[in-house]
Amino acid sequence: MPKRTLQGVVLSDKQDKTVIVSVERRFTHPVLKKTIKRSKTFHAHDEKNEFSIGDIVWIEEHRPISKLKRWLVVRGEKMKRAEALPDELNVTTEKKSRKTKTKDK
Repeated sequence: MPKRTLQGVVLSDKQDKTVIVSVERRFTHPVLKKTIKRSKTFHAHDEKNEFSIGDIVWIEEHRPISKLKRWLVVRGEKMKRAEALPDELNVTTEKKSRKTKTKDK
């Protein structure tokens, strides 16, 4: 029997050799006939710690590695980081000061 393969986005990479992947699925509601999005998170094993937040990865079923990890990262695509973007796209926010009106009596 072939192993299931899912595509998702890395939500967290804080743990050693582990990434948390969010997998989104779409289906049509049986009564309302509208398309619904549902997402589920999976803990996946990342041996080389090569993936970080925002990367798109493919995970595959695997034997239990730990209490929560039953998936293995097979491949992935690195996403561009904010540091790599040109300065024009990096937006800085400035605080605007509010002027308050006082009534003199």
